[in-house]
Amino acid sequence: MIRRLKYHEIDFEKYTKCLESSEQRKYSAARLFLDITSCRNWEILVFNDYEAVMPVPFIKKFGVKIVINPRLCQQLGIFSEKDNVELNETFLNYFRKKYNIWYYAFNDKNSFSSPLKKRKNFIIYPDEYEVVRQKYSPKRKRKLRLDEDVIAVSEIREITMAEAHTFVSENMIGAKDDNDKKKFLKIFEDFDKSGCLTISAFFYRSRIINAVAIYHDKETAVLLGTFNNREFVKLAGSSVIIDDVIRKNIKEKIFDFEGSEVPAIEEFFRGFRPELKPYSFIKNSKKEMLIKAFSLNLSR
Repeated sequence: MIRRLKYHEIDFEKYTKCLESSEQRKYSAARLFLDITSCRNWEILVFNDYEAVMPVPFIKKFGVKIVINPRLCQQLGIFSEKDNVELNETFLNYFRKKYNIWYYAFNDKNSFSSPLKKRKNFIIYPDEYEVVRQKYSPKRKRKLRLDEDVIAVSEIREITMAEAHTFVSENMIGAKDDNDKKKFLKIFEDFDKSGCLTISAFFYRSRIINAVAIYHDKETAVLLGTFNNREFVKLAGSSVIIDDVIRKNIKEKIFDFEGSEVPAIEEFFRGFRPELKPYSFIKNSKKEMLIKAFSLNLSR
């Protein structure tokens, strides 16, 4: 039996236990991650006594609850001890019936009999760093060989979000407007305060020219953002930083690139020779959401 629980009704101890013991485990379904990215605007679908759970984030527009993955939250979906197509279909049918869905992404382990669209993600699984680096493409390996004169005046250093704030703000790509940028920055700041974010920066002649934002939990290091000064793109600072983060973490943690549908970014990620891990998603148009909102009102 599937039940719908609002945020204040969730037994977070049982929810977390289900996530951590699930085959599909994802950092992005954790309470901390969702609390910060959605401002606590999320609820869950739960099967029986937390045998399976599905977090559902939402926004409200004109009093209408609309499901959408929050900023920086790539995948959610169904979490259970073993991924089960029949159970996933039960969740999917309930979800489609009860919610007005704008955009929702399941996780890469969720399998369905229903046809769903797919997006790409890229992951490197834990291994010895030397083994992982050996798999890099020849082009990526060349990019990592810095000239001696560059090495002499450069360094990689972890810095605080406060130190990185101006650089990140000035070099953020993807925000729709200044208000959207502020919301992204607020998420990074809140992650930093919670102790789960590191900012690694490439300094050239004492100046930041590249930075990456990495979210950490006990099993995963996640590339949440890459920020580059375009004047210095030929120095390949982003490749050097990401390689350094992989070197420090890959023996014990998954490295999650967080995917991209932009061809140039996809090509960049593929240079590190990660595994392709597609995931399913649902996306509806504004017209489809209006029709759904009308049908949901009629069923109340």
